[in-house]
Amino acid sequence: MSKSSRDSAEGAGWGSAEPGAYRTLMPVRTEKLSWLSPSTLWAARNGVLASWFGDPTGRTRSRWVAQRAAAGAPADKVIVRDDPDRFSFLIVGDTGEGDDPQYAVVPGLLKAGRDTRFAVLASDVIYPVGSADDYGTKFFRPYRDYRAPIYAIPGNHDWYEDLGAFMRVFCDDAEPLPPQPAPRMFSRARLRSLLWHRPRPDDGRHLDEARKLRSAPDQQAVQPGPYWAVDAGPVRIVGIDTGLLGTVDAEQGAWLREVSAGDRPKILVTGSPLYVDGEHHPCAIEGGGTVDDIVRDPAHHYVAAIGGDIHNYQRYPVDVDGRTVQYVVAGGGGAFMHATHTIPRVSVAGVTEDDFRSYPLRGDSLAFYSALYGRRLRLRRLFTLTEAEATAVIAERLGIRTGRAPGGDARVTARTRIVAGLLGTARRPERRKRFRLPVRKLYTSVFSPGSATYSPPFFKCFLRLDVTPEAVRLRCYAATGNRAQEEDPPVEDEVTIPLR
Repeated sequence: MSKSSRDSAEGAGWGSAEPGAYRTLMPVRTEKLSWLSPSTLWAARNGVLASWFGDPTGRTRSRWVAQRAAAGAPADKVIVRDDPDRFSFLIVGDTGEGDDPQYAVVPGLLKAGRDTRFAVLASDVIYPVGSADDYGTKFFRPYRDYRAPIYAIPGNHDWYEDLGAFMRVFCDDAEPLPPQPAPRMFSRARLRSLLWHRPRPDDGRHLDEARKLRSAPDQQAVQPGPYWAVDAGPVRIVGIDTGLLGTVDAEQGAWLREVSAGDRPKILVTGSPLYVDGEHHPCAIEGGGTVDDIVRDPAHHYVAAIGGDIHNYQRYPVDVDGRTVQYVVAGGGGAFMHATHTIPRVSVAGVTEDDFRSYPLRGDSLAFYSALYGRRLRLRRLFTLTEAEATAVIAERLGIRTGRAPGGDARVTARTRIVAGLLGTARRPERRKRFRLPVRKLYTSVFSPGSATYSPPFFKCFLRLDVTPEAVRLRCYAATGNRAQEEDPPVEDEVTIPLR
C-alpha cells in the first residue's frame, strides 16, 4: 500500500511527482467552471431566492414522489438487492464539475472499487445547476468504466433546475412535472417565481447519446425517487434528500422514521452532513424533530451518517448512549476543495482532536491555498508557504499535534503567521475571543469557492465500505492527480464499525 499524507509530503502529492493519466479520460475540450463568475452565480440563484422568499423544495419533491408512485415505484421506496452477506460498495460525494479534479478521482476509484457491487453519489451530481446536458461529461463519461450500478441523492445544485434532470437520469426517465398555477399577485411566491432559474426548453437534447456511455446491463440502476433505501446484505443504506437549504420536509421525515425502524443495522447518506467543521448540524425536519434525532435513537440501529456538500473528508466518532456512531463528511469526489485549515480545534459532542480525522490535513490545506493565492495575486515569494511551514503554523495556532510532523527545519515566522491569518486559519478557542474580526468566516464563505485548480495535488477522495455480518470497514482513499496515487490509491483514514 502506498504512503498517505500522514506518512510523508510525497504521499500527499507534493514535490516533483509524475502527473497521472487521468487526462486521457477527459474530453478534448472541458468547461473551466469559475465560482467567481457573475454568470455562474446568477444561474445558481435559486438557493438565495429560496432563503429570501420561501423554499418550495418540499412541495416540488412531494409532486415528484407522487409521480413516481403513480408510475409504479414501491411505496416504501426500498430497493431490495441480492448482495451476499459479505460485499463492498463505494460512496463518492459532490462529483460533477467535469474538469480535472473530478477526472483525477476516476483511476483510483476504478482500481480500489473494481470488485464493489454498487456506488452511491452523495450530493451534487452536477454543477453548477444540474442541467441535463451536463450529464454527458460530468456523469456518464467519467464513470463509463465502472461496471456496477450507481445510485444517487441530489444536492442543492441538482435542485437549481427543480430536479428535472436528476429524475430523468436516475428515476426511470421520469416525465417533467406539469406546470403549476401561477402564485397570487404581490406575494413572495410570485416574486420568487418571476426570478426563478428554470432549464432551457431544449435541455437534454444530448442525453440519449450520453446514456450510451453507461449502457451495459450490469451498470443499470433505477431508484424510486430522490430519497430511497437500499437493502444490501446485512445492512440498510438510507439516502435522504435535503433539497436547497439542507432541510427535510414533513412527508420525507415521516418516511424516514418508518424506514429507520427495525433491528437491521443502517447507514445514512445525506446531502447535508450532521457534524462538520467542528459543529453539529442536526438537520431540521418540517413539523418538528431532526434527522439526527432519528440517527441517535437506539431503536433505529444507525452505525454511521455520511454526508456530502462540504468538499473534503472529516470523521467524528460520537458516543451516543454507550455506542459509537461514525459521522462522516465525504464531499471530496470532484468539486473544488473546501479548506480544512479553517476548522477550529475540534471539541464537539465529546469528540476531540485525538479522535477527529480529516483529509486533506490542515497543513496541506493551508499550503494548497497559499500557493493558489500566491499565483493569483502574483505574490508567490511572499504568499506561498511550503507544506512544512504550513504544518508548523497550524500546530502553533491551534495548539495541536498535526497528522504529519512539520519537519525539523520548519520555522514559524512573522510572514507565515500573517499569511495563515489572511487565509482564514483557525485559532485556539481561548485566543479567538481576543480577536473578533470575522476573517475565517469571510474566507470560507467568499474566497474558498474560488479554489478551482487544474494541476496536482487535488486532495480529492472517495470511500470504500466493506460489509460483513459483524462489521463495516470504512476506508477513505485519496486521489491527488499524481500517477503514484493513481496506481496505488493511499488510504487516508480507516475505521471498523461493529454491526453487532
